[in-house]
Amino acid sequence: MIQGVLARLDDAGNHVPRFTAPRCLLERQAVGGCDACHTTCPHQAITLGTLGGSVQIDPAACTGCGLCVQVCPSGALEYNLEPALQSVRDQQRPESRATDDASLTCSQSGAGGPSLTCLGRVTPALLSAAGAWGAPLTLLHGDCGDCPVGAPDVPARLERVLEETQRLRAPTGRPAHVTIRRAAPEDTRRALTVSRRGAFGALFRAGKQHLAQGIPDSPLPFVNWSVPEDRTPQEWTWRARSLKPAPPEDAAVLWPAPIVDESCIDCPVCANVCPTDAITRDLQPDGGVKLLLNLSACTGCMACLHSCPPDAIHAQTHWRPAAFRAPLLLRESHSVM
Repeated sequence: MIQGVLARLDDAGNHVPRFTAPRCLLERQAVGGCDACHTTCPHQAITLGTLGGSVQIDPAACTGCGLCVQVCPSGALEYNLEPALQSVRDQQRPESRATDDASLTCSQSGAGGPSLTCLGRVTPALLSAAGAWGAPLTLLHGDCGDCPVGAPDVPARLERVLEETQRLRAPTGRPAHVTIRRAAPEDTRRALTVSRRGAFGALFRAGKQHLAQGIPDSPLPFVNWSVPEDRTPQEWTWRARSLKPAPPEDAAVLWPAPIVDESCIDCPVCANVCPTDAITRDLQPDGGVKLLLNLSACTGCMACLHSCPPDAIHAQTHWRPAAFRAPLLLRESHSVM
């Protein structure tokens, strides 16, 4: 039994992001496709292939910087968010006895405290969760211009992620308090002192890596597509969870998603290309159809908009909180083509 546990902990060095083919816009054959991961990768580790092998990652070239995950519009590429979330949360708990604000640093910065392979892995969900917990978070990067792991523009990318986070958090009335800066010599002394109970938990989560030195990559299991909840990427699950305090009922929550006008011809294209099955067609006994949207599962990739034959789909950027609580009726028709 112990050997089995150690074997799983040894897997914690996998730096290649998980690829979930059903979420890929290329695999879904969305009009226009997508090449964001290939274009973004600074190490030419990603190649695009044919259906059934649309995204291929060379593990020898991949550095684990996470920039492909950061730009993927549908969550087809992802890392496990929970270790980083847990680290931030642990630093903000009273028993942590941390002397500094919560921090995350890149592995190349030389700063102490919990580190990520590259801050290119930071996403709006992580920053929004930190904002929901209500404590400041400092992101420390190194010399990105000469970094062998990430890319020179990582700090600028972080600023854009923070801007998106603040727009998401605006209706909660509690912005995320995030500082992005280059690590200074005094940051080498950053550390996290935890209680004995907290240290045991952190040790068990981190395996053979010390909590103050790195957040381990815990490989995600394959998605069980038969479970609807598992089709939604962690990123968007945590974005929704982090909308705390709960926005007022009349607030406008930033969450780009589709709406449908009367020119819809009731074809199945939008449901077919949706990478998370957020759009579903509910066939009725009388021969009609209801087009439904699970807003929380929608990543805003707009594959449906670009693929709609009659251009009947449009983007709506803001929604009331009630729209997240039950499937939305996009269209109801009494006949199907």
